[in-house]
Amino acid sequence: MSKFEKQILVEALKLPPTERAELVENLLASFEFPSRKTIDDLWAQEAESRIDAFERGEIADIPAKEVFAKIEKRKR
Repeated sequence: MSKFEKQILVEALKLPPTERAELVENLLASFEFPSRKTIDDLWAQEAESRIDAFERGEIADIPAKEVFAKIEKRKR
């Protein structure tokens, strides 16, 4: 982070919470995010691609019990 960016951060953190929230909203609004429909379409394509790969035998199924056991193990 540059000196200038650090200075902005220090000043922003001095703002009351509601003004900081408004600043964050304005900063986030300045980014160009894909539309919700675009994101949904991309996820649908990914799901279809994975189903097709599974049906072609390119990826294997893993029992849910195994998946959840792995997740629980990582939590510890």
